[in-house]
Amino acid sequence: MLVSTPIGNLEDLTVRALKTLAGCDAVLAEDTRRTRALLASQGIERPVERLDDHVVGARLGGVLRRISEGARLALVSDAGTPLVSDPGAALVRAVLDAGLALEVVPGASAVLAALALSGLGGGGFRFVGFLPRGGPARRVALLALARDPLPTVLFEAPDRVHGTLGELLAVCGPGRRAAVNRELTKVHEECLRDSLEKLLERTESGVRGEVTVVVDGRPELAEESPEEALDAALDAALASGMGPSDAAREVARALGLKRAEVYRRCLARGAGG
Repeated sequence: MLVSTPIGNLEDLTVRALKTLAGCDAVLAEDTRRTRALLASQGIERPVERLDDHVVGARLGGVLRRISEGARLALVSDAGTPLVSDPGAALVRAVLDAGLALEVVPGASAVLAALALSGLGGGGFRFVGFLPRGGPARRVALLALARDPLPTVLFEAPDRVHGTLGELLAVCGPGRRAAVNRELTKVHEECLRDSLEKLLERTESGVRGEVTVVVDGRPELAEESPEEALDAALDAALASGMGPSDAAREVARALGLKRAEVYRRCLARGAGG
């Protein structure tokens, strides 16, 4: 079972999540200390076992065996829903591949909370998690974000927010609306809503706490063909020094396309092998 936990305010733990955690045989956790504190706050006494990306490979077989024998195991992350920029994907794929039952207990979401609070929602949106840390892959991801007609939600470390806003301003241009949400559902919750250039000024002295950023989409992109958007992304990737193969991989990842199709487009435009 995938069980969502609060992103800050403990009162956001749902009744169903409480019942599930109290009734399971063990809780598999990204951070056992944090999870034990959460369970203790609710008067729940259950075994808590570590299962993060560092140990999942070694423990996967044993976990699958226990589930197949009827054990009710609950997977939680530090906050929010497991697998949203959190560990657990390998376990979920293995459970599904083995034909075992999988349940999800939804709950608090930093992504949806930030989108609603930003005032930029109301239609579709794109969630990218954490952007690539640097290099050409980051430039391609930023370009894809700038050209997307839908709002984009992303996570960022507090000490990198100001720099990321500067990069967003460079690719999106002035006037693009955005919101910097910090400490969602906590005592010091704050949402800064403004243009990117104003937010860059407002965050110059730094930002503290957990941060979720929402960037408005580019409305005029509706007049641009998909081929033009793809070509612009390829141009940016190639100009950054990538070869055709690497450019195709990163652009496909950023735009949600098949790498083979992007590579063919790259070659057709004379990028060479």
